[in-house]
Amino acid sequence: MEKIRTRFAPSPTGYLHIGGARTALFSWLYARHHGGTFVLRIEDTDQERSTDESTKAILDAMAWMGLNCDEGPYFQAQRVDLHREMVQKLIKEDKAYYCTCTPEELEAKRKQALATGKKPKYDGTCRDKKLSKSDNSVVRFRGKQDGVTIVEDLIKGNIIFNNEELDDLIIERSDGYPTYNFAVVIDDAMMNITHVIRGDDHVNNTPRQILMYQALGFEVPKFAHVPMILGSDKTRLSKRHGATSVMAYKEMGYLPEALVNYLVRLGWSHGDQEIFSLGQLVELFSLDTVGKSPAVFNPEKLLWLNAHYIKEAHSDRLLTEMKPLWPAGINTGDDAFTKKVIADLQPRVKTLVELAATADFYFADKVSYETQAAQKFLVPDVVAHLKAIAAAIPALQTFSKDGVEEFLKAFTVEQNIKFKVIAQPLRVALTGKTVSPGIDEVMVTLGKDRVIKRINDAVAYIASGANATVQQ
Repeated sequence: MEKIRTRFAPSPTGYLHIGGARTALFSWLYARHHGGTFVLRIEDTDQERSTDESTKAILDAMAWMGLNCDEGPYFQAQRVDLHREMVQKLIKEDKAYYCTCTPEELEAKRKQALATGKKPKYDGTCRDKKLSKSDNSVVRFRGKQDGVTIVEDLIKGNIIFNNEELDDLIIERSDGYPTYNFAVVIDDAMMNITHVIRGDDHVNNTPRQILMYQALGFEVPKFAHVPMILGSDKTRLSKRHGATSVMAYKEMGYLPEALVNYLVRLGWSHGDQEIFSLGQLVELFSLDTVGKSPAVFNPEKLLWLNAHYIKEAHSDRLLTEMKPLWPAGINTGDDAFTKKVIADLQPRVKTLVELAATADFYFADKVSYETQAAQKFLVPDVVAHLKAIAAAIPALQTFSKDGVEEFLKAFTVEQNIKFKVIAQPLRVALTGKTVSPGIDEVMVTLGKDRVIKRINDAVAYIASGANATVQQ
């Protein structure tokens, strides 16, 4: 059995789009599942639109998602001499020809065809003129004019195209650069790609490419066209549906495994299972269970998956992931303390950006109280309780979650009060907010010294009459 070779071949004209990332993922998984080779090729022959920045953005996104290639990245623009050589081979064998029709003439032909109800394809004006190369000439592939070409698609099944409807497409532009449809055939053939997995917006290119494989004497690879991704309104996924760049999700605080897990489930399934490790995906992935219908992008489902992976992540890993996300001005230099903060918050957040935003009170030298929280809970009636708690903390032998929980229970019994009497005042004193992780968790993470200082600060705030000033 031949060794399977797949490829991902993006054009470096922008960021790596969610749709392209899913195509790359499917190609990578198929190669990994079969013990094959995954090739990365940058299709940069569009010299006007291709940029080094876009190439870097694509490579960064692939690396972040963990889609390592076995070969490459190759750059298509470095292979132009090979493409030109193949163009000349086709011309010599009368399987391609020079065409001197101007853009204006072609547009007039297109309009005339549409006006008469015909398909606006090239009419073959130069097909049999035996023209030579000139300054503005292009090269066209001499397609078949009868019979059919069958695309044996591994996802969609057989798709039949009438050859008479396929025009003689341009394979080399007047500037000497190959067109996409030709260069991709040469490169896939010369790189021995066995399976071309790509978006179904390429379906209509495929019969023309198959004819070129055959004309050049190359073996035709197997094709698998993946249905497109739609937004919630069932139109093609675009910026109006939310972020479409892979790296935008990194910036928003998503973990790569969440995005990978989500993307693979956009069109592929394994029973009702929703959560997969990368190892499981490699083991289970098959084109047989890729759906034929478009998938709808659901941001809430992705957010749910991200929350799951954040909750399951080791604090050491999150410590690293969080470094570029902390707000400016806070001191996260104490790794041990920062890891405790992360551990408190990771079960409660959906993104790492949310974690960064909700962690501010841990790192504050002085707590900033939410106005309504302070007005409601930092009141004279709680001063005695707060002072008593602060006074008792230094003597606590076990300052752990269980130890603090037992201490607070014992305190309420001793004071003959319900826990709610001190719960929110203590929470606001420590965090400035009415919503936070459990008070016992917060106290343990902050440590005795910070807890005592914050309680004393709250008592001083109440004594200063600041609330009365706000209410006036």
